[in-house]
Amino acid sequence: MSRFLFVVPPLVGHINPTVGVAAELTARGHLVAWACPDPELVLRLAGSGAGAVFACAGAPPGERPAELRGPEALKFLWEWYLLPLAEAMAPGVRTAVEAFRPDVVVADQQAFAGALVAERLGLPWATSATTSAEFTDPLSGLPKIGRWLDERLAGLRAAVGDPAGAADPRFSPHLVLAFSTPELAGDSRAGVRWVGPSITARPTASDFPWEWLDARGDAPGDTGRATVLVTLGTANTDVGGRFLDVCRSALRERADRVQAVIVDPGGTLQPAQDEDKGDTDDKDVLVVPSVPQLALLERGVGAVVCHAGHNSVCEALWHGTPLVVAPIRDDQPVVAGQVAQAGAGVRVRFGRAGARQVGAAIDAVLDDPGYRVAADRIRKAFRAAGGAPAAADRLDELAREFR
Repeated sequence: MSRFLFVVPPLVGHINPTVGVAAELTARGHLVAWACPDPELVLRLAGSGAGAVFACAGAPPGERPAELRGPEALKFLWEWYLLPLAEAMAPGVRTAVEAFRPDVVVADQQAFAGALVAERLGLPWATSATTSAEFTDPLSGLPKIGRWLDERLAGLRAAVGDPAGAADPRFSPHLVLAFSTPELAGDSRAGVRWVGPSITARPTASDFPWEWLDARGDAPGDTGRATVLVTLGTANTDVGGRFLDVCRSALRERADRVQAVIVDPGGTLQPAQDEDKGDTDDKDVLVVPSVPQLALLERGVGAVVCHAGHNSVCEALWHGTPLVVAPIRDDQPVVAGQVAQAGAGVRVRFGRAGARQVGAAIDAVLDDPGYRVAADRIRKAFRAAGGAPAAADRLDELAREFR
């Protein structure tokens, strides 16, 4: 029996992939604990069998300007969130390590405190890479920002890590678990263990109106219209209103062959006025604050329109569903590029695309079989990679190596 401490940021997309891994380790008789600034979020996602959850401080609150894009947005992400998060989490992570006494620390690639505290205390640590964007070296063409980041990471290591250490806290020298495969991510650095997405069952809301959906229309022999799912994830409610409205317009124009489910957690969409009928009863587009995404994808979806968040992309491709991707910020432009390069979807501009451009992209992924063929190729690679059990195998090996 070994002990594993998962150190995660308070972000759904970074916790969800590790939930299945932790459950797999627990089923094998190991002990699992968590360190996170939002213990309630961990418990909600991981359930009652999560194990001990240690609270950490989080990054200080602040507003990120929505208009930032490109290099400035990337620098702001590090300066505003990632580096302050590491500094704030470090004391709580150290307390968790001292209380739980893990054999291995599993540190999210954006929760540097886990890596640096483990390094300082002489513990083996594994990187949990819930997005493959870092493997492409997004700073390779930005030398000034790269040098600035190196200096800041050195300062962070001096404060909370081993001043004599040399490992990049984003890439463990012991084990890097990547929840993707090269079929989507492309080439990567040596030593990465590609385990594919960790897709596990989640609680399904009982109030989703399944009866609203047509009989499936996106497989040979089925009747009814194809379903298109539109989602911008859980962290983009502040900027998504215009794009969701554009998607609704494009999809209503295709109501003869498409019905849409639009996820609008912030309630930004106003009721759509049907000019022909003079009412606001939209029978072709369902707008809901949340959706049982995995269950809907399992039922059958013709296409997913999303922000190119790594989890959303991987969950769609796990089911062989092609995508229209409209990246907003952070790692999303890199992931969107991976989708387009793999031939599994079409990229549109989040801030500028209108109904015509979005509609054309949806038509392409629904009508051109090449996109579904590419998506299915990635689906097969994902499922062959092993997912949560494969990640648990690698962690078990690492614990035994250092025992």
